[in-house]
Amino acid sequence: MSIHPARLNGLDHLRAMAIMFVFFFHYFIISKGEPEWLPGVAKFGWTGVDLFFVLSGFLIAAQLFARIKAGQPLSYRDFFLRRVFRIIPAYLVTVGLYFVFPAFREREALPPLWRFLTFTQNLGLNLKDSGTFSHAWSLCVEEHFYLFLPLILILLQQTGRFRRASWLLMIFFLGGFAVRYVSYVYLYGPFQTDDASWMYWYRYIYYPTYTRLDGLLAGVTIAALSVFAPVRWQTVASYGNWLLLPGLLMLTAAYFLCKDQQTFSASVFGFPLIALGFGCIVGTALSPASVLFRWYSPVTSLLANLSYALYLTHKGIIHLTRELLAGNELHPNLMLVICTITCLTGAYAMHILIEKPFMRLRHRVTTSVETQHLASH
Repeated sequence: MSIHPARLNGLDHLRAMAIMFVFFFHYFIISKGEPEWLPGVAKFGWTGVDLFFVLSGFLIAAQLFARIKAGQPLSYRDFFLRRVFRIIPAYLVTVGLYFVFPAFREREALPPLWRFLTFTQNLGLNLKDSGTFSHAWSLCVEEHFYLFLPLILILLQQTGRFRRASWLLMIFFLGGFAVRYVSYVYLYGPFQTDDASWMYWYRYIYYPTYTRLDGLLAGVTIAALSVFAPVRWQTVASYGNWLLLPGLLMLTAAYFLCKDQQTFSASVFGFPLIALGFGCIVGTALSPASVLFRWYSPVTSLLANLSYALYLTHKGIIHLTRELLAGNELHPNLMLVICTITCLTGAYAMHILIEKPFMRLRHRVTTSVETQHLASH
């Protein structure tokens, strides 16, 4: 299955939605609830990261599955080379901003540098004492996904067992419930009466990779269905806009279930419910019969292109902007508008100065590698 530009309209809308969810959620935390209307709108915005997980799971798995279906061997080196050029440069620049310029930090202290460089910051994170750049946790989860998914697929491809591997998705999905149950009862449980119980909930339930695979697995499942079962996928996709209904119903149920995120039910069942809901919506975005697929918007296309840079930098820029304007007694709505503009400006600068040059370099390097590979054969 090729992912051509026309198919990305719907996914661009969802990427734009995801980054705005995250932006407004973090803004109301940093602004301590200002403007007054924002918490009611933004408090479910943390699920934007889950939508990113579903999108990443689909896009990455679809590329790998397409090569497998075409009978082409997967190259771990080529895959990781592409991801390094896409992810690492902007990430390292942001890490540098946090460590070199203390004014950029939205909170007081950072975890050790090696945690960021090894993408282990999400494991055992002490959000209370070193919560600066805490949103890097999701990048750690995705890097772990990039590390293990191609390895698993290469192993299955080489052993000839790929066609019978659908059971792995079910094992990982059901295993998530078991892992969260154990983490909630035995790791988080002893701290439930602690004054800082929320910090332990984030440490043991929210941030670890092994508790947050649901969204990625939903995306991988959609990719597997669309690549290896195209007739069945076309039947599902033909419903187009109707896929929105179960998606919205599941997300509505998740909204009420997760009003108190630290309950047992929310911790064990909330993440998979959100993943399934967003999975349906991603299915809608991929369906030629849906309005999301057919509708092109330059606004959402721009936001989608800036989403990674905006995700990396928005908390630091919000904090810096608010500090610089603190003495002006601006109306909270105006402050929000100004912070939105400065964040978009910073993300655009990152996109132009860092992301695009390295993407061009990636094209040259990968083209050279492919040419050498063909010449050697």
